[in-house]
Amino acid sequence: MSKRTAIVTGASSGIGLAVAKALVENGDQVVMADINQEAGLAEAHKLDALFVKADLSQRGDCKSLVDMTLKKFGQVDILVSNAGIQHVSPVEDFPEDKWDFMIALMLTAPFLLTRYCWPSMKEHGWGRVIHINSVHGLIASPFKSAYISAKHGVSGLTKTTALEGGPFGITVNSICPAYVRTPLVDNQIADQAKVHDLSEQEVIETIMLKNAAVKRLIEPNEIGELVTYLCSDKAACFTGSCMTMDCGWTAT
Repeated sequence: MSKRTAIVTGASSGIGLAVAKALVENGDQVVMADINQEAGLAEAHKLDALFVKADLSQRGDCKSLVDMTLKKFGQVDILVSNAGIQHVSPVEDFPEDKWDFMIALMLTAPFLLTRYCWPSMKEHGWGRVIHINSVHGLIASPFKSAYISAKHGVSGLTKTTALEGGPFGITVNSICPAYVRTPLVDNQIADQAKVHDLSEQEVIETIMLKNAAVKRLIEPNEIGELVTYLCSDKAACFTGSCMTMDCGWTAT
């Protein structure tokens, strides 16, 4: 194929940045979207990518991101929906505004971005939509009601749109990792320590890695490598999958 255009959200750090790097190294032109303009611009400059500041909890920003990409490059071939946050709290104390924000960012935004990219992918008969989901899109843990609800919704969105995209050469998959070494996870360690009255090291050992067969955090570049594969023609039969990358967490 000729050079492809990819949108990667939450791309200023962590998994999103690793995915952007992997796609650039693969020869794709990448649009990096994030709310953090300073970090996003700096990282995009290093990668010779385009940065777009976007608050993806807002419908208008989702639409503008895709419109700007189409105006600049003429089409969208790859969408990697990654932006997300975490909040740890018992359900009776969970802030209602935080719930609304997290569902907008992590469930509504993936739907909207898919919807807005879809016509371009259909027109060109090829597309890759990849949601950076979570092992919590398949199973649950306490104190994460909004995150887990959003991620379970993404699993359903993945399957439904895969069925719709198949006839047009569009595949849709979710990657469902366990804990990845990112700033988001670093923040979770502190939150979990507070909720469970544990030290941060105890959180890592007794909560994060408790159910894992492989006792380590996943590295962001490992996610990037899987995204690159799913974007290749070799992965044309992978669609509708919620692919576990969980160090054996869900094997029990």
